Amino acid sequence: MQEIYTLNAFANIKAGGNLAAVMLDADNLNKKQMQEIARKIGFSETAFIEESKKASFKIDFFTPNKQVDICGHATIAAFTLLRDKKIISAGKYTQETLAGVLAINVEENAVFMQQNLPQYYNAPTVEEIAASLNIATGEINRQIPMQIVSTGLKDIMVPIKKLDTLLKLQPDFEQIKKISSTYDCIGMHVFSLETLYNSNAHCRNFAPLYEIYEEAATGTSNGALACYLYDNEIFPKKDFINLKFEQGEVLNRPAEIFVKLEAENKCIKNVFVGGNAQMQKSISI
Repeated sequence: MQEIYTLNAFANIKAGGNLAAVMLDADNLNKKQMQEIARKIGFSETAFIEESKKASFKIDFFTPNKQVDICGHATIAAFTLLRDKKIISAGKYTQETLAGVLAINVEENAVFMQQNLPQYYNAPTVEEIAASLNIATGEINRQIPMQIVSTGLKDIMVPIKKLDTLLKLQPDFEQIKKISSTYDCIGMHVFSLETLYNSNAHCRNFAPLYEIYEEAATGTSNGALACYLYDNEIFPKKDFINLKFEQGEVLNRPAEIFVKLEAENKCIKNVFVGGNAQMQKSISI
């Protein structure tokens, strides 16, 4: 039997945030076994913590059908579990992932994970995106260029003018799958600068290609979003910026994702994504 811990990452209430599963001491498992466990659990991501020769810990991340390079909310869950189990205390750590060795700052009430510096790619056309979201092209905010952005995973950033439009979206998931496959992306991070709770943006994330039709909180996507907004000068380019993104409202799992950007001469030098996680239960499989 294997013991799995479940946590709500980025939760601002106990029932909020994004569920992640975490397994400690997973060194005895191979990749096929990890994938089978992730499939059985069925959460958007499961994190397997192992020993590392390069970092404080090695973590492998699996969706129900694929391994992914990095996962924000599962990282927050994993290091929250390590802290709450008193395996580690507040401090600075590193994690070895398929996206590289990344820094982790563990605080008493939050965990922040470093992400890669942003990379930008050409996005699909406005017409393709609008059709996949079942909205008119005029609903997309053309004042911000659509781009594919990665700070570890590639997402299509889709700015929507009105919050009401965003909340009522009924996506065509088959179309999003095709677009994601064509452009080699995880999925779409759709957002509005209009918000419910005085945040920097309200977000929805669709990744049906990975059997994740909608996520309540996506750390890597919001890290990429923060960089995208900074580089498109949506707010003044200061050297230190703290941002907050809201997500999960339509799933009745409200979440808060925090991003810290450090810049020098208006160029991003560091990206940290963080938040809280709350333990739910442990299960044996």
